[in-house]
This record gives sequence, C-alpha cells and structure tokens, in this order.
Amino acid sequence: MQDTNFQRPSLLKPAHWPVWLAVIVMWVVARLPLSWIFAIGKAIGWIAFYVARSRRHITQVNIARCFPELDEAEQNRLVRSNFTHTGIGTVETALVWLNPKRDLSKHFKIEGLEHLEAAHQEGRGVLLVGAHYTCIDIGGQFFATLGVLDVMYRRNKNPVWEWLQTRGRRHYFDGVVERSDMRQIINRLKKGRAIWYAADQDYGPKHSTFVPFFNIPAATITMTSRLAERNQSPVLMLHQTRDIPTRTWTLRFSPVLDDFAQGDVQQDATRLNAELEKSLRQVPDQYLWMHRRFKTRPPGEDSFYRKG
Repeated sequence: MQDTNFQRPSLLKPAHWPVWLAVIVMWVVARLPLSWIFAIGKAIGWIAFYVARSRRHITQVNIARCFPELDEAEQNRLVRSNFTHTGIGTVETALVWLNPKRDLSKHFKIEGLEHLEAAHQEGRGVLLVGAHYTCIDIGGQFFATLGVLDVMYRRNKNPVWEWLQTRGRRHYFDGVVERSDMRQIINRLKKGRAIWYAADQDYGPKHSTFVPFFNIPAATITMTSRLAERNQSPVLMLHQTRDIPTRTWTLRFSPVLDDFAQGDVQQDATRLNAELEKSLRQVPDQYLWMHRRFKTRPPGEDSFYRKG
C-alpha cells in the first residue's frame, strides 16, 4: 500500500528535525536485545516520573479517584509502577513500528482466540474493542498473522508522528483507518473485516454518554453501539497485559458480548466500561492513567485536574 501520509516538503521542515532525531534513536533502540529494551523503558519511566510533572499530576488524580480504598503510600507505589509500564510501552512501540521483521512470537500468550475466529465466521464484520493499555501496540505482529484485522486510530497533529504511526501500523494491518472516516469503517465491516480500536478515551460530550468507570461518571463514546447496530456485527473485548520478569505479553479475547446494541447505548457503554474495569483491577498499573480520562464532567461539576 502506498504511504499517502508521506509528504516530503512538510515532513522535512527544520521544525521537525528534533522529532526525526527521536525517530533515529528509536530505530537504534528497536534493534537492541529485549532485556535492554525493557531496561531503557524502565529508565524512561523513572525519568518521566520526575520530569513530566503535569502527567504525573493527572496520573495521581486518576489513581486516587479510581482506587480510594488504597492508602496514600499504596497509591504512590501504583503511580510509580504505572510510569514504569508506560516507559516500557514507549520503547515497545519503537520496537514494533521500526523493526517489524523481528520475531516476537515466542513472547506472546494468546487466550480466547477461538472467540474472535467464531465471530469472524458470522461474516458480518467484528468490532474488537480494546483500550489504552500501556502495551497497546505490541500485539501488531501477532495480529498480522490473523489476516482479518484492521485498526482504527486517532490522527496525530505532528506530521512526522502521524507518518510514523500509520507507517508502523501498516506493517501489520491492511487497513489503518482514521476514526472519523466512518464510510471506510462501515465498508470494511460489510466486507467481513474485524476492526480493532480503543473506545476508552474522553472525546467530549458530543458522541458520548456518562456512565460509571470505577464508580465515577465518565464520558464514554457510543460509537460501538451505533456501528454494531448498523451492521449487526458481533462485539468482543481485547485485553492486553505485560509480564516484566518474563518479558512476555498476553492478548486475551473475550467471548462475544451477548445482547449488545439492542437500542440502549447507555447500557452498552456501561457494560464496556465494566468489562475494562474488571480487567484493569487485575493489572491496575498497566493502563494509560496519564491521560485525562475524566476531562469532561457532568454539568455543574468541577474539573478533577485543576490544581490548588
């Protein structure tokens, strides 16, 4: 597939040279032994904990709100561990985007693949709902072996990163579809393709409903319900976890969600959040807590993230 995102005059502007330098460093790191990659990721996480104060604040607020049963020391340990996993995830992304031929197959554990295969056999397309786990991109190499999976993503404002993420994902997916391109998404579902995407970020109130996430009203997109209802596509969840000591990743496919998309988008969104929360309570340090999951609040409620 031709890389339509590569527009040389735009990408090679001097303003983008620092980003290209980062890409070069990532290319080198992606060729190091896996033990080194994990060690570098841990170091990045440690540095980010002290340097990225704004993201640390967001992470602290999210974890304090979602795990009020933990005391302050336990919450602090969870925040630090989360930065470690996020740092490793950053380097993992370099590995899969910039060294796609590296064989990682022996490092994957796959659970519940039969659920995806059975759903695909129905011929109505499949909605594979994931989330922003810190190891979100590492499974690309395994997904490529399935031959039926496309991915939905959010466009990056920086043209170099936009080129990198689309090029990196096209090593593994036939379709790398921007989330606003609903026509292409629907066409691929009609052709029986499976679409994988993360449905857990706060994109504002326009296409969202407020439903509980860790007992907190969270703006949750309703796109999954609308797509499933339109094409009668089965919906299942993808959960991704990392084991640092063994340097392995587990991809777990849930059974198809029965009685989904029956006209109650709030009930559907509540169910998706509950499924994700159940998984995250098992690995609470492996979610991207540094994004503002609770950015949009119900009318009259103050921001969670305001300091002071």
